Amino acid sequence: MAERSFKAEVQHLKLGQGQTFTGEGILAITKALLESGVGYVGGYQGAPISHLMDVLADAEELLQDLGVRFEANANEAAAAAMLAASVHYPIRGAVTFKGPVGVNVASDALANLASSGVTGGALVIVGEDYGEGSSIMQERTHAFAMKSQFWLLDPRPNLPSIVKAVSDGFDLSEVSNTPVMLMVRIRSCHVTGSFECRDNKRPDFTVKDAVANPRSDFARVVLPPASYQHEQDKVKNRWPAAEKFIRDRKLNEVFGPEKAPVGIVLQGGMYNGVVRALQHLGLADIYGNSQIPLYVLNVTYPLVADEYLDFCKGKKSILVVEEGQPEFIENQLSAFLYRARSDVSLHGKDVLPMAGEYTGAVMRDGIAAFLKEAAPDMLSDALRAPNTTPPAIPDLSKTVPIRPPGFCTGCPERPIFAAMKLVEKELGKHQIAADIGCHLFASLPPFEIGGATMGYGLGPAANGAFDGGGDKRAVAIIGDGGFWHNGLSSSFGNMAFNKSDGVAIVVDNFYSAATGGQDVMSSRASNKSKSTKNPISKALAGIGINWVRQIDRTYDVAHMRDTIREALTTEEKGPKVIVASSECMLNRQRREKPLRAAAIKEGRRVDVPRFGVDEEVCTGDHACMRLSGCPSLSLKKLDDPLRDDPVASIDVSCVGCGNCGEVADAAILCPSFYRADVVHNPGKLETRLARWPEGWRSFLTKRRAARRLDLGVAE
Repeated sequence: MAERSFKAEVQHLKLGQGQTFTGEGILAITKALLESGVGYVGGYQGAPISHLMDVLADAEELLQDLGVRFEANANEAAAAAMLAASVHYPIRGAVTFKGPVGVNVASDALANLASSGVTGGALVIVGEDYGEGSSIMQERTHAFAMKSQFWLLDPRPNLPSIVKAVSDGFDLSEVSNTPVMLMVRIRSCHVTGSFECRDNKRPDFTVKDAVANPRSDFARVVLPPASYQHEQDKVKNRWPAAEKFIRDRKLNEVFGPEKAPVGIVLQGGMYNGVVRALQHLGLADIYGNSQIPLYVLNVTYPLVADEYLDFCKGKKSILVVEEGQPEFIENQLSAFLYRARSDVSLHGKDVLPMAGEYTGAVMRDGIAAFLKEAAPDMLSDALRAPNTTPPAIPDLSKTVPIRPPGFCTGCPERPIFAAMKLVEKELGKHQIAADIGCHLFASLPPFEIGGATMGYGLGPAANGAFDGGGDKRAVAIIGDGGFWHNGLSSSFGNMAFNKSDGVAIVVDNFYSAATGGQDVMSSRASNKSKSTKNPISKALAGIGINWVRQIDRTYDVAHMRDTIREALTTEEKGPKVIVASSECMLNRQRREKPLRAAAIKEGRRVDVPRFGVDEEVCTGDHACMRLSGCPSLSLKKLDDPLRDDPVASIDVSCVGCGNCGEVADAAILCPSFYRADVVHNPGKLETRLARWPEGWRSFLTKRRAARRLDLGVAE
């Protein structure tokens, strides 16, 4: 069950010529694919483009009507391999995945694709994010474009520009026989706006046509001597064809006055931020009209030398706004100026940060620093002084508390790590390798379990060096998403083949939860277009791993603890795998809340469990929190002068998973947790019966208050 459904918005994808589309960038990209006559689409989810896969899944019926093949791929490598359909056939294909981490996984297929070249247009849509919200290593897709000779588009973040970039990308790919990458940052994915539609277009040549008329061409197979010719073809034919198309189609844009002493060269994705920075400096109006010439690179690779040099004419200094590092664009533009023997002064990372996200404030300060040196007359008197800075934008980090990532309320993964902490107390600390996924949050307090991660599905493989024997077994943690993405072959195949004696815990929450709750092979849900309900334990048995323990309720902390202890202490040799299964609580709530609300509205009887802490029983030692870390479990200060320590308290965000009570029992703590069921639409008899204990409680409370009053005890 995906994080968000787009079934209602998908209807907008049916709009035709003369109609106006209004919505998010993600939907605009999908609409642009359909208008461009795409023949097949695929990919693997991951922020900031997870929703693009969700849109495609929800639009599968529309895609089928248009003769478009859609595949939710097992990983990014499988997605990139799909583009092989465009090598021999004039079919337009597109795949999508998350930034450099997806490109890393897909690099082998992408390198082969770039070498052989394509006949049909091949588009790779890559979501990229350098901000503090990014969940991956801070690298750039740009390096892969340069390495393999992909052309890289980075359109301005507005819907018309994004839609145009999709169409231009296919055309550029076909003209130059080269795959094209379309980079969209998180702001582009979720920006809202509108554009004028074209009719959706059925593919001129479909995958069915290709299957009916198979083709092959040895010249496109990446083997010598063809592979030597591919490299020559890239620089002698494909590159010049791409440059000509970029110039003729005017894919890059120039804004602002024709003549000025300075200019700014920027990635298309940086356009909104640069204009906003210029507005703060009084050098642009609210409509984006800039007093400084802007050369907007909607194509950041390849760069067109003569187009750039034309922009530099008559200018003394140029600023390059290039997000991320290293400064590939700045270095290439420097080379263009050097070869042309130009005396234009080039600035970039000398006034802007080498790394990190280029926010509006960062660009404002960098542009101001550039202008102070290159064109101080363009700045106001207040900003021209050497030691002055532009008006400060409030630093919210001083007032907003830090919010580190953590497990959701009721997360079924939390009790797994509570059990691991209990075992650690008994057996001591073990070598633990983590993986990509929600379980990686266990490396943070209160659990502090797992200190390294090498890639999606590579958790157990990361422990390969520690399987050579020792007093303790190494432990690896991997999610079900990682298991099916890459783990079965790369990690568990590696463990089985090398007769590893290590322990692996598969955190099975029924979905690829960290990417938005998409179904995987082992999901328990029925999916009409995908194969689900394939047990992980059976896959493990299929590759020869026999010591497998299946746990179907991770909230049973005592059972989890005992099973982990058994895996670490058994005399049996070979890989030991624990499949710890419980449904992701977020997805469960997404499924159950609408059903519960509908039942209550219809007048049906519904029980909703709630948990609390008995303040009279709680000892205030807080061990339950150290072993749980649930955000709904906090501290409460009592008014009792004889009790200095605050007690545990459960707030209304509690979803009633029961983990806090399980932890308390497993840790042999006080039984202060209680459960109360909120009954909606109770029956008449049930209502009458409920009044009896309520009456007795009221009577006893009043009698107690009267006695205290008689004794002179203040309430």
